[in-house]
Amino acid sequence: MTTARPVALVTGASSGIGKATVVALVKAGFEVIGTSRKTSGATRRDGVTFLSLDVTSDDSVTAAVEEVIQRYGRIDVLVNNAGIGSSGADEENSIAQAQRVFDINVFGVMRMTKAVLPHMRAQRSGRIINISSILGFIPQPYMAAYSASKHAVEGYSESLDHEVRGHGVRVLLVEPAGTNTPFNANAVEPDMPLEVYAEQRRIADQVAVSFGKDGDAPAVVVKSIVAAATDSKPRLRYAASPNARRISTARRLVPASVFDKQIRKTNKLAG
Repeated sequence: MTTARPVALVTGASSGIGKATVVALVKAGFEVIGTSRKTSGATRRDGVTFLSLDVTSDDSVTAAVEEVIQRYGRIDVLVNNAGIGSSGADEENSIAQAQRVFDINVFGVMRMTKAVLPHMRAQRSGRIINISSILGFIPQPYMAAYSASKHAVEGYSESLDHEVRGHGVRVLLVEPAGTNTPFNANAVEPDMPLEVYAEQRRIADQVAVSFGKDGDAPAVVVKSIVAAATDSKPRLRYAASPNARRISTARRLVPASVFDKQIRKTNKLAG
């Protein structure tokens, strides 16, 4: 089966930003394939084909991409949305915990990218849209592994974009701020909790929940994803909301000492 419409593949499509993205891309004229670990076999609903995919598995990634190519003959847009959060002080999280976060948030992006790039190069066109975060360019206490993973995605994406642009492929970043989704509920909890961090961890968790509850609706972020997929002259970075744009501007223009104090104030840290 082939299609005259451009083909978009979206990871982490079972809820939140990913779920809203597949719907929006269908409306924008794409043939859309949404993936998640929760999908059992290939199903189709609301104009979206859903496939099972685990971004931490080389075999799963290869099989899913090959199935899309066999069905539709091409992939024009890849949205790397699958991700997981983390909480707790870094000292409270084992290396195994950090590896889990990186395996999904960083190496999952790399696996998907490596699987689709040969096809995009062959057709001399394609866009890889990586869902980053404002925590890809600012720090967040008690979310060190997650913030580090998004910093890694930022550096990887910008570097790769230079490598593949001459082949007709772009690698783009969408940077949400706080978003009202179930994302925080699935964050990796510290596996070595320490009493010395317990109270501050509790405060940090409350701050994270508040940011999510008062954050943008997924539809706000999705507008930036659709723009990245369809703009005739795409930008490397799309700040996904007015709040994300304000924070990005502050990070670049506000003196480091002032920005540091604001981070500590926001997270109710002494000193």
